[in-house]
Amino acid sequence: MTAGRTGLREQKKQATRQALREAAWRLALERGPDNVRVDDIAEAAGVSPRTYNNYYSSREQAIVAAVTAERESRVAAAIAARPDDVRLADAVADAIVEQYTDPGAQDGDALLLITTSPALREAFVDAAAAIEHPLTDAIAGRLGDAHRDTARVLAASVAAAVRVALDRWVGSPAAASSVAGGLVVPSGSLPGLLRAALAPLAPALDAAERRAAPARHD
Repeated sequence: MTAGRTGLREQKKQATRQALREAAWRLALERGPDNVRVDDIAEAAGVSPRTYNNYYSSREQAIVAAVTAERESRVAAAIAARPDDVRLADAVADAIVEQYTDPGAQDGDALLLITTSPALREAFVDAAAAIEHPLTDAIAGRLGDAHRDTARVLAASVAAAVRVALDRWVGSPAAASSVAGGLVVPSGSLPGLLRAALAPLAPALDAAERRAAPARHD
């Protein structure tokens, strides 16, 4: 297969993924998430339910994807854009906080819909796992390909830390207050929760950066 055909195929896949998440979001707002079926989303996006299942494993995943779409690639790009003299731990933390607290990601309707539904809250928190692979590439870009396994471990740890912070913010009954209608009000400052969750990883990121430094300067 030529590079041109591969590129067109990937563009088509991206367009399908976008159509599905936009349809899921629109239907969730119109009907409420509990009244949306996978078949409804597929029909609204102009694809078959089988095609839907190639992209998303549940309706909640597709609905949440409309809010979190492309965040993982933006996190990786933000880290790659930091100057080399910026400490890796700082580059990672700053990129995570920047992208997860982007005002667009906290649209009032989106936050209301997600916090009202336990299933959507869980999917929102689980979506943090998607940053692992792009983050591996970004960290490996800083450390060098010889340290890719280390980059994978660090990226997985960062994704887990982000998940913990998001769970504290919208998912944990102990950390959030409930009001009438089942709404869970996010508890605490999201930037603060993210930085606190990432702080224990700073020594590991520093150590990896020190080990990689001699090879990078050869």
